[in-house]
Amino acid sequence: MSIVECVPNFSEGRDLEKIEKIVNAFRNKKDVKLLNYEADENYNRLVVTIIGKPQEVKNAVFESIGVAKDIINMNEHKGQHPRVGAIDVCPFIPIRDISMEDVVELTKELGREVNDKYKIPVFLYEESATKEERRNLATIRQGEYEGLDEKLKNYEWKPDFGENKKHPTAGAIVIGARKALIAYNINLDTDNIEITSKIAKAIRYSSGGYRYIKAGSVEIPEKKITQVTMNLTDYTHTSMYRAFEAVKFEAKRFGVNIIGSEIVGLCPMEALIDVASYYLGLEGFSLKKILETNLME
Repeated sequence: MSIVECVPNFSEGRDLEKIEKIVNAFRNKKDVKLLNYEADENYNRLVVTIIGKPQEVKNAVFESIGVAKDIINMNEHKGQHPRVGAIDVCPFIPIRDISMEDVVELTKELGREVNDKYKIPVFLYEESATKEERRNLATIRQGEYEGLDEKLKNYEWKPDFGENKKHPTAGAIVIGARKALIAYNINLDTDNIEITSKIAKAIRYSSGGYRYIKAGSVEIPEKKITQVTMNLTDYTHTSMYRAFEAVKFEAKRFGVNIIGSEIVGLCPMEALIDVASYYLGLEGFSLKKILETNLME
């Protein structure tokens, strides 16, 4: 059976009633499993992880986009995470018995349907991108929701589906096929966002850092700390422990310490095995030495 994963990100992390309405679109669906959902007040963002048969996953995501469009007004939205719309990004990831090319076609189907019914302009990114400069999500997000009107005046930024005009309350949406990534954040014992921004700049690929790290900085005011927020786009080449050690190394220059970290959404077991092997100095450690892995066979 073909299986895909989807991790839609919604611009709502504070209103529990709205969050439940969005998540309900993924509950009790045949051949779709809701694996996880996490909301963050500072980011004002909801991240959902689902898995299942390709068409059924696509249909559930389509329904959730309709719900979010009706209850999220981007003209009132404030949050620390970059975003271009009520449904900011919908990445689809091939998991089993489906090619990346087939997942790309699935994302195009969804993009067409979203614009046809909801009149939300759609940009395609990563493996689904129709232009090289649109592969990078950060490039599409530049200017965020507030800058969409100006951005869409430029013909070069004509959406892949829809007109050069944002939805009046839902903005735009970015949809694409990609490999599995890890959303990984590291907390620092400083409230100085400038220091954290310098650390993020030092490790991210676009500024000369690690090839598979995208990084930024976020304030956590209630804790009086800041956070290096990262996407590890290929953990098999740039591991979690390497990202952790890179942040720790850069933070030392400013007399700053790591006080914790978090994984947003789900994480491949292989990535955690790499971490355990590195810090414990394990030799020949693999999935085969995990008890639960053997129980599932």
